Amino acid sequence: MGRGRIQLKRIENKINRQVTFSKRRSGLLKKAHEISVLCDAEVALIVFSTKGKLFEYATDSCMERILERYERYSYAERQLLANDDPENHGSWTLEYAKLKARVDVLQRNQRHFMGEDLDSLNIKELQNLEHQIDSALKHVRSRKNQLMYESISELQKKDKALQEQNNMLAKKVKEKEKAIIAQQAPWEQQNPDLDSSTILRPQPMQPLNISSSHLATGNEEEPTPIQHRANALLPAWMLRYLNE
Repeated sequence: MGRGRIQLKRIENKINRQVTFSKRRSGLLKKAHEISVLCDAEVALIVFSTKGKLFEYATDSCMERILERYERYSYAERQLLANDDPENHGSWTLEYAKLKARVDVLQRNQRHFMGEDLDSLNIKELQNLEHQIDSALKHVRSRKNQLMYESISELQKKDKALQEQNNMLAKKVKEKEKAIIAQQAPWEQQNPDLDSSTILRPQPMQPLNISSSHLATGNEEEPTPIQHRANALLPAWMLRYLNE
């Protein structure tokens, strides 16, 4: 014989009612999980027992995100109904209540992320909060590491460019030195006795060598101013040659 159909009415026996609630609750949560996986749907399930105990299930543990989506959808639907009914004067009041409730939820979530007002959360809610903070921290660290790698790569590129520029400048200096040595080579071949460092150095003028013996002898004629001028223009070796 098959199972008989159970009449849908409140179970009067407290124990049987509790057992049935536990079994049906587990089956309901299982079915919600299955439909979310098989159909790729976002599912949010909230169950309160007769004692006020909360049982919930949400896809990817994002109950608040699904509820916010539901509130936006229901609010948009109410707005359409309010626009169709011009005599509805409570639309602004409804919008204010909706926005205020959303702000309260965001502020509460922000306090929870800052580690404040955690006394009202149970173990499961604290675990979900910890999971969200860990996930956010992983994203922050990943972004930080990416920026550090990009900065290091940019510095390496700049260092490589500076090394190439330095090598180019060193090559130009060597080419200049080779050109100067090539220009000095013919002078060194023509003047092997001269030091290469003094080839391009100008030679100092020799002072005029006027012997005092010419001034002491009385039978020599005193040089005229014209001769003095000529002597000043002639080098010393020519003056010695003319005086001999």
